[in-house]
Amino acid sequence: MANQCPISSQFVVFIIITYFMFILGELIRPLPRPLPNDILSLHIATRLRTDPNSIKLASSDYGNLVQENSIAVLYPSSIDDIVTLIKFANNCSTPLISISARGHGHSVRGQAMARDGVVVDMGALSENGIGIRVSSNRNPSSGYYYADVVSWTDYLYLTVGGTLSNAGISGQSFLHGPQISNVLELDVVTGKGDFITCSKNMNSELFLAVLGGLGQFGIITRARIILQKAPTRAKWVRLLYSDFSIFTRDQEHLISTNIPSYVEGSLITHMSPPNNWRSSFYSPSHYSKITSLLKSNNGHLYSIEVVKYYDDQSADTIDEELQSLLKDLGFNPGFIFKKDVALIDFLGRVGNIDNQNSEGQLETHPWLNLFVPKSRILDFNAGVFLDIIARHNQTSGPILFYPFNRNKWDDRMSAVIPDEDIFYTLGLLHSSRPDQSGNFDKLNNEIIEFCEKAGIKIKQYLPHYKSKKDWMKHYGPKWNTFQETKTKYDPKMILSPGQRIFNSVDSSDI
Repeated sequence: MANQCPISSQFVVFIIITYFMFILGELIRPLPRPLPNDILSLHIATRLRTDPNSIKLASSDYGNLVQENSIAVLYPSSIDDIVTLIKFANNCSTPLISISARGHGHSVRGQAMARDGVVVDMGALSENGIGIRVSSNRNPSSGYYYADVVSWTDYLYLTVGGTLSNAGISGQSFLHGPQISNVLELDVVTGKGDFITCSKNMNSELFLAVLGGLGQFGIITRARIILQKAPTRAKWVRLLYSDFSIFTRDQEHLISTNIPSYVEGSLITHMSPPNNWRSSFYSPSHYSKITSLLKSNNGHLYSIEVVKYYDDQSADTIDEELQSLLKDLGFNPGFIFKKDVALIDFLGRVGNIDNQNSEGQLETHPWLNLFVPKSRILDFNAGVFLDIIARHNQTSGPILFYPFNRNKWDDRMSAVIPDEDIFYTLGLLHSSRPDQSGNFDKLNNEIIEFCEKAGIKIKQYLPHYKSKKDWMKHYGPKWNTFQETKTKYDPKMILSPGQRIFNSVDSSDI
């Protein structure tokens, strides 16, 4: 009987060659550097894992764009384990071991990885009883209630070190500032292995450097954060706009009143629809109505999300307060959508996305996060929203765009923001198949190049650069202080190599 699918001899040869090329590639692939013998005599040796599962977990992050293998993962049972590891790294012979702290791995460009180094799994501390401690009394020096834990961002499944090492932003940052502006005290293990408690009044240089410092000066092991008594419910409103100028005018008005609890703006397109993984807010009937407006407005709309928290004491007046807040806004008539939800439901609207993917397939997240000065947002809208993003026309995730007040930030901290009283954050939260990530990288690069050519002085949030020159440009006047502080607290450049600040691929170019 004749074969239904005959296999050609050329195809067989191709398969054989491919197989042997794969084997050859595996044979010549560099083996991971072994652990130094001296480390095996330390008390932390039993908590250093080199098994494939541990190494694999530490070699990837939420972005799924970068893979860097460490030689081991430390699962600390105490802060002393971290101190021991860092002191060993300072005293070990060449080649030096680099160290990176990893929380939930929510970086997108390998920032929490340590190629041929050791990754410290910070989650192990909570498993060993070092967790949240909430004060039942007011702090006598500040008058605030506090907790030894981080305050919330839009996404709750994050750890203290990662958010405070960047800044920690959300739709309530206009009111309270970023997370780094709400820290009373830190415990930090420096790059020399010193355990230091610091605050604005005690070891303040380290305190200010670590906040927004991208993990360069020390590993945060405890953060004391200001708390407020939580209300019980939230009035949750979304407003739609066709006009960008009115959209931004209304956002700036809202954050100037200090009345809302939360304000975030976003862009809606056919490729970035009203409902997304951050929140399925709209009902099917609302969705149909919005889609119709989207078609009549050249495929783009703007949305403001306004939330006002309340409890039993303010329940009788909340509707009147909200109506007064929204009465003079210029949203499209008839396009106001409201919900009344328990506060916990609003805070938890973004579920645990770590466990989600597209139809069981691996997703990549080539995100771009920028800070844009208010003085150039009209140019930004014309060049980025109405041109670049529209022209690329790629299926994307949420596109956020909302303002902050500069006076809620402390410029002495390491975090970098535009030098204007009001600035906006852009969040392009792309999700894609691995073979599509390059297309989004092109989109991101085109946006950055447009801003550079147009003279729009953007700053990257969650920054990613490949050269020290770019890092110097990013920090601007802060660079010398940043570099001097690195030399003081991490002189051997051990910490956070995945940020590629002091070990970038072309660091020799300066």
